[in-house]
Amino acid sequence: MKDLDKQQHASPADPRRPHLLKRKRVIFAVIVVALALGILVYMGMSQFTTYYLTVSEFLGKGDSINGKQVRVTGQVVPESVNWDTGNFTLSFTIADGNASLPVVYKGVVPDAFKAGQDVVVEGKYDPPGLFLASKLITKCPSKYEPSQ
Repeated sequence: MKDLDKQQHASPADPRRPHLLKRKRVIFAVIVVALALGILVYMGMSQFTTYYLTVSEFLGKGDSINGKQVRVTGQVVPESVNWDTGNFTLSFTIADGNASLPVVYKGVVPDAFKAGQDVVVEGKYDPPGLFLASKLITKCPSKYEPSQ
């Protein structure tokens, strides 16, 4: 009978109450997992919501953009495309109607890339006047038209 009374009046820190300790551990684990998921979602969303600048906006930033990773959108200027197959290097100029920007890209070129196409380039500005693109993304037209 005395043992039964001791169990009923045991303190919260009493080792005979392991279910409370388990509950605290589970709550702590859930909080840690929720925080980790929240951080991953935030980092993922910020990566995909990167804003891109038009060529005019980009050039208007001046020296503040030198060496920084940015995205610039524009239309590929006809007859500016030069493909060096030996080095897998593509050079072209993009424009937005008001300004133009020479671009150098090394890598796999998307199938939809062509003169007059809207593109987004991601990379860094080289002060002598070249944009060194590490990514080249072609924009899809709003209406699909099959090739003739």
